[in-house]
Amino acid sequence: MSTKGLMQNRPLRIIDILMFAAEAFPEQGLVSSREEGDIHRTTYPESLARASQLAHGLVEMGIRPGDRVATLAWNGYRHFELYYAISGLGAICHTVNPRLSREQMIYILNHAGDSALFIDQSLLPVVESISDDLPPGIKLVAMTDVGNVPASSLETDCYEKILAGNSRHFDWPEFAEETAAGLCYTSGTTGNPKGALYTHRSTVLHALMTIAGHQQCLKSGTAALPVVPLFHVNAWGMPYTAPIVGMSMVMPGRYLDGASLFSLMDAEKVYSAWGVPTVWAGLLKEIQNRGRPPEGFTDLVVGGSAAPRSMIEAFENMGISVNQAWGMTEMSPIGTRGQLPAPLRNAPLQERIDAKVGAGRRLFGVDFKLIGENGEELPHDGKAEGELFVRGNTIVSGYYNNDKATSAAFDDAGWFATGDIATLARDGHLIIRDRSKDMIKSGGEWISSIDIENTAISHPDIATCAVIAVPHPKWDERPILIAVPSSDNLPTLEDIHALLSAHFAKWQMPDDIVFMEDLPLTSTGKISKLTLRKKFADYVHPDFRNA
Repeated sequence: MSTKGLMQNRPLRIIDILMFAAEAFPEQGLVSSREEGDIHRTTYPESLARASQLAHGLVEMGIRPGDRVATLAWNGYRHFELYYAISGLGAICHTVNPRLSREQMIYILNHAGDSALFIDQSLLPVVESISDDLPPGIKLVAMTDVGNVPASSLETDCYEKILAGNSRHFDWPEFAEETAAGLCYTSGTTGNPKGALYTHRSTVLHALMTIAGHQQCLKSGTAALPVVPLFHVNAWGMPYTAPIVGMSMVMPGRYLDGASLFSLMDAEKVYSAWGVPTVWAGLLKEIQNRGRPPEGFTDLVVGGSAAPRSMIEAFENMGISVNQAWGMTEMSPIGTRGQLPAPLRNAPLQERIDAKVGAGRRLFGVDFKLIGENGEELPHDGKAEGELFVRGNTIVSGYYNNDKATSAAFDDAGWFATGDIATLARDGHLIIRDRSKDMIKSGGEWISSIDIENTAISHPDIATCAVIAVPHPKWDERPILIAVPSSDNLPTLEDIHALLSAHFAKWQMPDDIVFMEDLPLTSTGKISKLTLRKKFADYVHPDFRNA
């Protein structure tokens, strides 16, 4: 018979993170590029005081535990305050992605049943365009001061007015750590977006797990730049990890072009920056234009989609360590750590880059398994490819108010099906070969679109690219390359084949190259292959153009 230990058991609360940071790191805080056009600076003690004032204001608005309070905002100090005030009350912070389609935004606001919506100035037109379809009785708040509330057809309150005059202390309630704290809807799906409902427990554990796995990237006394938006899976948890370790956060707002990011990072001596490859491509170009990286920039975390080898190599040659992280909205979201294991840290550069091309190694607390086409569990030998399943304390157990989607997403043992095709090495090193729906099956054999893309993008005349499948009567599917040129010198298909020939069999190479001015992106900045497939639905394969 087992015996319980004699240890205290305190529920994990998100607000305790900010209370700790205010006490332990009073000199650290946030630097924000504001909608008002200036740079705003604050400390963690001041953020806690303002979150307390906001909590009083939320209670006066009628917000109660369990209510969903939505945000439609860029990265900034007010959004950060909302994170802590809402969850601190026992309510649920529902971050809304402004890049969603009109239909998706209307769906998630109503599906969540939000009681209030806090809106950045520049995003008020988005809400105006859907005002007739908002949830009944929802309260709207413009995230600015009284003097800067823009003219609008909406009836809005003012953020700073809600805080004004309230006590800078709040008696934060205690509740079970399983209490819901955050709600994020995933766009990486078919059909309507699906909600991941995080708890205080899962959020705090995710922060601690991320810190343990990304020690090089999260350092006390330095500054981090979350380019990944606060509306996208809690900015990968950075509003929680940075305060715990005593890092300041530099918030870029909506200014994510290469020149703006370079100037902000250079002025604030950003140590570590986190975001998706499409943003880093713009920064890399600006670095090349200026002939140097931003001062103090040492560490880069890439997620959302895989960084191509050429990008990793470019940053590494500047002395900037690149760390890839992989995860999903359903995973809170980080599931891997991209830092090199000790035996490889002093290896030759090319060997280190080889090890960084994959998605990293699993975080403590996240379990992986691979399942083959016939339902068999596959070995973690770095060779067997199967669908990746995950489980852990930071993984969803279901979708919010969506039993149908829940039943389809888990196996009988409760593992979550990621939809990613992957290999796993014995040391937990994960390589995502493709999304199961993005794999190309030609003549019964699989072709990885990601592998082709990562090689093709190293061509100097290609800025970005995507590989999709097109129908073929003989081979079922064949790959084509869709590319955005970086110059007037358009590479030929023969040029691409010559580049790929060292890495791919002839039958794996794309049958055509098509140029576009821009590739369509999803709301989270990834290339939308779904949109490309629709665009090329009537594409005629070269084998049959003269038939």
